[in-house]
Amino acid sequence: MRILTFRKTAGSRSRTRHIRNAEREPLNVVKGDRVRVMRGDDKGKEGKVLRVFPKTGRVTIEGVNIVKRHRKARRAEEQSQIIDMPAPVHASNVMLLDPKSGEPTRTRTQFDSDGTKERLSVKSGDAIPRPAAK
Repeated sequence: MRILTFRKTAGSRSRTRHIRNAEREPLNVVKGDRVRVMRGDDKGKEGKVLRVFPKTGRVTIEGVNIVKRHRKARRAEEQSQIIDMPAPVHASNVMLLDPKSGEPTRTRTQFDSDGTKERLSVKSGDAIPRPAAK
């Protein structure tokens, strides 16, 4: 009786990478961007993006969607307390701000002369610079 054996091909490794990337939500905002909330309880508020969650498609914004968190004391000299912290909101509910006018805008991408991808504001046509990494 013949036993079937399956060999791994060179393409099997790249398939797992595509599956992993397919789990991620395509986001137009990155950490450090200035955004305005367009939907929800905090509609109209502006803030800086503190953290991006690509797998869930959510972003945490400074001063937006503040929730209370009960924090237990970790050491004997520390005290338990209730702290206010921003909770994530879905990225579809925020819009990037135009660097020229400060108004919310959609984005378009274009490749620069040196081959780097840059974001363009649909309203003004200006490039939206990527925030400097800290």
